[in-house]
Amino acid sequence: MSIIKSSNQKKTEIDASTAAPMLTPDDVLQQLRALRQRIPQFVQLPKNPETHAMRRRARLNVAFAREAFGAVGASDLVQGIIGNSAEELHQAEDEMARWTIVESELSAMLSGVAAGNLVRRERIAHAALQAYNLSSQLVKQEEYAYLLPHVERMKRLPKFGRRRSKPDPELQPPAA
Repeated sequence: MSIIKSSNQKKTEIDASTAAPMLTPDDVLQQLRALRQRIPQFVQLPKNPETHAMRRRARLNVAFAREAFGAVGASDLVQGIIGNSAEELHQAEDEMARWTIVESELSAMLSGVAAGNLVRRERIAHAALQAYNLSSQLVKQEEYAYLLPHVERMKRLPKFGRRRSKPDPELQPPAA
């Protein structure tokens, strides 16, 4: 049994020595900002009617767009007026598809980071609630009276975040 533990310990030591070091939040932030500067056409769009119209146009049927590319390829006049060749449009479509995959990966990464933060917040909350419960029991004994000011302050504070306020009934539209 000790031989198995020893080999597992060695394997863990080998894995730890070959694994890349974990990043700190500051490391990730620095790398994200550097990466952002190198992404072509990276932009933040405001929520306004122009952006809404842009999003509506961007939902153009893919088959329709491909037929339009065919028209561009078939007519020098159409190509000259829109300023793009059919090949350029197909390349732009391919590039957009590849960036869509990147978008999906970034979304998955964001979900993973958010889930990690949820786990961290829950772990902190669990420790804080345990400290409160234990301290509340200990202050009943004279030798732990020094914890009383902490327990009293914790009792005055809400344990969990603010609740959502109920909507004002006067501001609600009447039920139809």
